Amino acid sequence: MKVRASDKMVDIMSKWGIDNIFGLPGDSVDTTIDAMYRAQNKINFTHVLHEEVAALSAAAHAKLTGEISACLSIGGPGAIHLLNGLYDAKMDHAPVLAILGSVQSKLINTDFFQEVDTHVLFDNVAVYNKIVMDPQSLPRIVDEAIRTAISKRGVAVLTIPDDVPNHMIEDNYQPNVDTFKLEDYKIDDDSVQKAMHLIETHSNPIILAGRGIETAQAEAKEFAEKYKIPVIQTMPAKGLIDDDAPYNLGQLGKLGTKPAFEMMRKADLVIMLGTDYPYAPYLNKKVDAIQVDNDGDKLGKRRNVTVAIQGDTKVVLEEFNKLGKAVESRPFFDTAEAKAKLWRSWLKDVYSKDHKGVLPSLMFHNISDNAPADTVWSIDVGTSTAFGARFIEAKHTQKYTISAWLGTMGCALPGAIASKIAMPERPVYAIAGDGAFSMVMQDFATAVKNDLPMLMIVLNNKLLAFIEYEQQSAGQQNFGIALPEIDFAKFAEAAGGIGERITTDKQFKEAIDKYRIPTRPTLLDVAVTDEAPLPGKIMMDEAKGYAKFGFDHLKDQHSMPILPPMREIMRSFL
Repeated sequence: MKVRASDKMVDIMSKWGIDNIFGLPGDSVDTTIDAMYRAQNKINFTHVLHEEVAALSAAAHAKLTGEISACLSIGGPGAIHLLNGLYDAKMDHAPVLAILGSVQSKLINTDFFQEVDTHVLFDNVAVYNKIVMDPQSLPRIVDEAIRTAISKRGVAVLTIPDDVPNHMIEDNYQPNVDTFKLEDYKIDDDSVQKAMHLIETHSNPIILAGRGIETAQAEAKEFAEKYKIPVIQTMPAKGLIDDDAPYNLGQLGKLGTKPAFEMMRKADLVIMLGTDYPYAPYLNKKVDAIQVDNDGDKLGKRRNVTVAIQGDTKVVLEEFNKLGKAVESRPFFDTAEAKAKLWRSWLKDVYSKDHKGVLPSLMFHNISDNAPADTVWSIDVGTSTAFGARFIEAKHTQKYTISAWLGTMGCALPGAIASKIAMPERPVYAIAGDGAFSMVMQDFATAVKNDLPMLMIVLNNKLLAFIEYEQQSAGQQNFGIALPEIDFAKFAEAAGGIGERITTDKQFKEAIDKYRIPTRPTLLDVAVTDEAPLPGKIMMDEAKGYAKFGFDHLKDQHSMPILPPMREIMRSFL
């Protein structure tokens, strides 16, 4: 029996659980699009308006579900547009299959219209990167690409000349879905015993938890509470242990909290669970460390570790919880809880200060307070990331997605689109600055077209605010950061959604009550006041940078710059 190669390819993708593809049609993928038309009962096609949104949506879909996701575009310019979103998937270890079109096979290497050597272009982003020239091999290669993307938690790229999938082939290939199994590491009992000895003999242990605890939330909570160990979470892990847990110190680093910084420095044992935390200077490298990760390449990568355990974090934590004796009291733990409580009172002081317009910190606090327990948060890069880290109290019942390692602006709206497709029954809240949203705003119309109810909040201050404070902390004058004045509410209405312009805190509270469970794509265009997202701990080089900025501003502008309240600066610095 013979079957069209494109139909077999789509069938194999479906058998692997791919039920949605983000992308744009076009001449070099028309054969594949035609096969998807015939398979609409198996795979949905979400037609976005820009290929970058397709790739960012696929990356977010994979991060949210933990399953393989897919995107598609023509070769040449369309494929190039995919790169940013695929790098986001690569760096956040999200399994994504990217189908790229290409000129017909007979025209390859003739410098034809839109011919780009995508095999070379995508080599760095991909864990699997093939050009498919033989129609009969297409099913096997698609199957292999998906297996590799899943097992290596990365991006598989297939470049397929449009004539190749159009051939009839023998229907004699069965995908390896049923026989596929991820590597199951045998936990080294000796290493577990050594780790337990360290935990029992150190008085000031601290946990740094990453995305690796996503399937071990209950075990991680039990571990922290049984042995009375305070927890720091990386940004990708935000909310996996409730942010309001008294022993949760928040994040570490520039977006982190002062308690996390201080308690990390006072720790005598660092326990890294499922994280490849990149900001090594913030890690206490002078003390013993335990690291647990299923990826052996990550063990000892950022700092030397005393005990390294390769294996599933859930399994290892189950062993820890079973072997040790509960700790009745730990002064270090009590100190951490006290510092976390004080930090939360400081945050309340921050969002309660006098202000004009809508205060970002208060806005984030209010929406967090109002959000349903099953909310999916999609947070953009910039001040949205900083205020989200501080003032959204994420719960383990919620989902929280960001562009963690690439930190690409424009990720919130694609993340919201992916969230609503992956989890249609859950409320989706997306938050972006005006700079980030304006990069991808056209695809708000995609949410409208596909009837994806979501609440999109845009912080509109006509400014690249995060860059403003980056420049200041580096001792530079603010330049090139002004944005055009855009009425995003009117844009949302023009795109077919709901748009409201918000200029006061009262209006914002009323709006989030009104749209708590949005029934249509809804955009709140919020006129926010300029508020500094100060780091939890201002380092000496940053303090010197701010001082230089202030002096040069006075010299050049003959006026003092507007600075955050002195008490906020001193709390972060001292």
